[in-house]
Amino acid sequence: MSRELADLPFAKWLEPAGALDIDREYDCARFDDTVLTEPDLRHTTFGQCAFRSVTVDRGVAGGARFTDVWLHGVRFTGTDMPDSAWMDAEVIEGAWSGVEASGAELRRVEFHDCKLDSVNFRSAGLTKVRFVDCVLRHVDFGSAKLSDVSFPGSEISELSVRNAQLKKVDFRQAQSIGIADGVESLRGALVTPAQLMDLAPTLAAAVGLVVQP
Repeated sequence: MSRELADLPFAKWLEPAGALDIDREYDCARFDDTVLTEPDLRHTTFGQCAFRSVTVDRGVAGGARFTDVWLHGVRFTGTDMPDSAWMDAEVIEGAWSGVEASGAELRRVEFHDCKLDSVNFRSAGLTKVRFVDCVLRHVDFGSAKLSDVSFPGSEISELSVRNAQLKKVDFRQAQSIGIADGVESLRGALVTPAQLMDLAPTLAAAVGLVVQP
């Protein structure tokens, strides 16, 4: 279950933040009801921060660090954040669209009721990440390393896992799974018998298996 702002252990220390700046450290800052157009957040650090109803449009956040952060109703559109680092983060009712996050590192991150559309996680590292009741469409995990990742209640379509390395990746509680590319890289994933039947045509095509009556 996702937390409310008041539930955060650092909630009472949060203070409204001013303008966002490149290569700056923000600690116990609160960002509310704002639209940031083309912000430059490269190598900016956020520690114990809260974001609510914030839109980041065509931002640049390469190398940014998000540690112990809470984001509710935050939208990232057309934003580049390669090699960013996310740890102990909670993303609630957010939307990531056209996001470049190649090489990012996500550890102990939870997405709740989020929509991820055309998100590039190629060569990223995801450890102990949960996508809960999310919609993932055209998400690319190519050459990424996923460990202890699950998708309870999520709808997954057009997922790419080409050359990905999966360990304890659990799809069993996902509502649906659609693999667009790299189905042969699903080794290490957990699926239900019913999900396996749904994936059978894609698996057969990947290995060149011809099924005839």
